[in-house]
Amino acid sequence: MLLILALLLVFLFFGLGFAIHLLWIVAVIFAVLWLIGFALGRGESAGRHRFYRW
Repeated sequence: MLLILALLLVFLFFGLGFAIHLLWIVAVIFAVLWLIGFALGRGESAGRHRFYRW
């Protein structure tokens, strides 16, 4: 019983670690896309065309 509990904890921590790692990758991708949109929005027509609306 103790071995099964230990294996469940290992799988749980492995799953959480993988999910957190995946969320970091997604966050970095969105940050890069936001920076690209911010840089494109600063062109010659910055007042008229925006990549985002804030």
